[in-house]
Amino acid sequence: MMNKQVSVRSSMNVRRMTIIGVLSAISIMLSMTPLGFIPVGPTKATIMHIPVIIGAIVEGPIVGATVGFIFGFTSLFKALTEPTITSFAFINPLVSILPRVLIGILAYYVYELAMKLTKKAYVSGLITGAIGSIANTAGVLGMIYMLYGARYAEALGSNASSAGTLIFTLGATNGIPEAIVGALVISAVITALKKSKKSNNPQYVRLEEDVVVLVDESEK
Repeated sequence: MMNKQVSVRSSMNVRRMTIIGVLSAISIMLSMTPLGFIPVGPTKATIMHIPVIIGAIVEGPIVGATVGFIFGFTSLFKALTEPTITSFAFINPLVSILPRVLIGILAYYVYELAMKLTKKAYVSGLITGAIGSIANTAGVLGMIYMLYGARYAEALGSNASSAGTLIFTLGATNGIPEAIVGALVISAVITALKKSKKSNNPQYVRLEEDVVVLVDESEK
């Protein structure tokens, strides 16, 4: 029994490391290619947060937060190596990294609550994708407003006194399309993963429950 528990724990660790690696690689790829950004006005709306949400739903808040850290670090790295007029804000980890880490934690609990209320993975995916996307936009722009509001507005050619209005407008402009895309993509991915896991009879599933269910091959 003890050996079985150790084996399950080891398999879970390998699985989580694999998922972290794959989702982090996707985030980096999205960051380094035009696929990860949607041009919106003077800024770029990102879909790089989607791997973070998927990691949180599939493997929990630690995996989600880890992928979020990679996402945020990539954002910081690009701000240093490919600076734009607003890159000064993203050099600060409180802007580029912290909100992305928190997405991974928030997405996990939103999905858990949504599953308890709706009992449907695709609906929970829609809710989590939308809220996670909004959290990304609100978190980043909120930190920019608190730390660099006036400077950020001036960098975009506006008066320092209009920083709040400008950032709110950017948030609405970026946040709405990101929330819609995030909701649809997350719902589709989670629904597909759920069906795939059921058809392949996996060792453990965390899409619908907190409990990890082990399938003992010797009992089949």
